[in-house]
Amino acid sequence: MLDIKITRTSNPQKKPDSKNLGFGRYFTDHMFVMDYTDGRGWHDARIVPYSNMSFDPATMVFHYAQESFEGLKAYHADDGRILLFRPEKNAERLNRTHDRLCMPELPVEDFIQAVKAVVSVDRDWIPTEPGTSLYIRPFAIATDIAIGVHPSHTYKFIIILSPVGAYYPEGMNPVKIYVEDEYVRAVKGGTGFAKCGGNYAASVKSQDKANAKGYTQVLWLDGVHRKYIEEVGTMNVFFKINGEVLTAPIEGSILPGVTRDSCIQLLKKWGVPVSERRFTIDELMEAARAGKLEEAFGSGTAAVISPIGELNFEGEIATINGFKIGELTQKLYDTLTAIQWGKAKDDLGWTTEI
Repeated sequence: MLDIKITRTSNPQKKPDSKNLGFGRYFTDHMFVMDYTDGRGWHDARIVPYSNMSFDPATMVFHYAQESFEGLKAYHADDGRILLFRPEKNAERLNRTHDRLCMPELPVEDFIQAVKAVVSVDRDWIPTEPGTSLYIRPFAIATDIAIGVHPSHTYKFIIILSPVGAYYPEGMNPVKIYVEDEYVRAVKGGTGFAKCGGNYAASVKSQDKANAKGYTQVLWLDGVHRKYIEEVGTMNVFFKINGEVLTAPIEGSILPGVTRDSCIQLLKKWGVPVSERRFTIDELMEAARAGKLEEAFGSGTAAVISPIGELNFEGEIATINGFKIGELTQKLYDTLTAIQWGKAKDDLGWTTEI
């Protein structure tokens, strides 16, 4: 159990218009901070006013990218409850990332306590407009002041909060996806399964290329054979082919998404055939040509479910379901969001009340 000291701001901000929040543009009055020192462990847990932080130019995170982050949300239910969605899964994933990056692990219960505490302090920042929520960004950074590649001996764990609008302000519409055939994002044995900034930095070049061609996201292929489907941008990806839902397996090169796991559990509960297996871009495009590619969607914390209406692979265009949202895609979105906002019974025990 953390002993969290709370210092409240003496200068609270004016809250933004909840009808025009966007994503990641505004931040709340407070943040959680905790330090780590070798031999002492995690210590000095505190909630303080949101403010700039000062670091020496030689701080190791700037040079060797020893850092991690997570993303989850707090939801304001109609009955006044504040709900988190499967926060223990984010805590477990953070620790897998830390293990890979030689960073100290954080007890799951401490992670959840810290999240609950800072959200409670800033609970009046949680928006109540339909589709809005409070985005929670926990992250950890190496803070040793040194030049030289080795694990840091000191770290900071920080949580900041951002009220965010509906991911689809104009409604949930299918997106266009560009299949990357030049660059790769990750390989087995690397950090593809970890949630660290380096993975996202490696994706920016391809994202920029896709945007220039009029596409919203990039579909990554495996880094060895350049043919197996992996994930889409900041999301895991699913394809419904001839009645079966396919998604790439967790084998070390893609992120084990919390929403991904939730989708798989729901599909199995509904009796929908779902397979976590390797499948190729050629298999996918052939299914599209044969009219067997029925639906496609991405899954992630920010958008929950993002329908895919078009794929572009080497200039060949595959239009999916007439560029309309598929029935199963819509059902997953409706079910997950109803659980997250407390509108539906949580039979799977996924929500945690603050």
